[in-house]
Amino acid sequence: MINDTIKLAIVGFGNSAQAFARLLIQKVGEVKDTYGKEVLVTAIAGNRKGSIINHDGIDLSAVLETVQSQGVFDNPLAMSTFELIERSGADVVIELSPLSIESGQPAIDHIRTAFSNGMHVITANKGPIAWALKELSETAQKAGKHFLYETTVMDGAPVFNLVKHTLRGCKILSFEDILNTTTNFILEELGKGNGFDEAVLEAQRRGFAEADPTMDITGMDAAAKTCALINALMGGDLTPPMIETKGIQDITEADLQKASEKGCTIKLICEGRKYEKGARGAVLPKPIPLSHPFATVRGTSSALCIETDLMGKLTIIEHDPEIEQTAYGIFSDLLQLF
Repeated sequence: MINDTIKLAIVGFGNSAQAFARLLIQKVGEVKDTYGKEVLVTAIAGNRKGSIINHDGIDLSAVLETVQSQGVFDNPLAMSTFELIERSGADVVIELSPLSIESGQPAIDHIRTAFSNGMHVITANKGPIAWALKELSETAQKAGKHFLYETTVMDGAPVFNLVKHTLRGCKILSFEDILNTTTNFILEELGKGNGFDEAVLEAQRRGFAEADPTMDITGMDAAAKTCALINALMGGDLTPPMIETKGIQDITEADLQKASEKGCTIKLICEGRKYEKGARGAVLPKPIPLSHPFATVRGTSSALCIETDLMGKLTIIEHDPEIEQTAYGIFSDLLQLF
């Protein structure tokens, strides 16, 4: 049973964390009225922004204003993120540090530290789910704590909660999905006759492609998400290098034109399938018939089709998500604790 006053420590204060902070400001009164819970943020580790702690509650509006105007916190403390977690007095750690697809670190160690200090964990970081879900879930269970990660794959769209809470008794046999918005957008632009580099620059200009989009273009980001889905939905114990992966870097306008002549388009498709002994996954550019629901997934939208033993196939499409949907996913996990 969680306390009536819930203290949060936020690890990482990039775009997702700031969007969550803004949402929390809007909803804190509603949470109090609806659930009888007071939510306080007592610590923030902001990477290059510094670290701050206030056990009576941090003024999030003031922090957001300062970060926007100065780029750093006022009077930041000199301490490691691990020390901040230990000193935060928090009930819940919100782990939102930058992704490391190569290892899932340091987020994995942040989460371990939180559990060892008796804290629940919510993360939007797919790295720990792709690299260490089994271990972290077992650690959480032994500690009697929750480990929640709805936002790691499809922003705020209910994927893991759908399976856990709504599809009780169903086994997930396989899935197909489109989960990388950058590659989806680039392929769409190529189909319009725009050049590859031009499409990348436009994706960067719109703010959903990184300054270095290599992880997206090569399929690495999608492989991490595929791994996370297999580990969470199928009980797998895979890591990203175990996912067969091919990106879109070699796809040309001519390839899309040939696909169009055959009544298809090309999408970067993530796949996972459960077998008697384990599970396998792949990320590959594939021709998709124009009659397929995935053919209509355009721009920054994403889609997931899961095949179950009892409910057949179910498809979720998230239309043009923004950073606010990521913030909602974190917030929805927080509500799971009440």
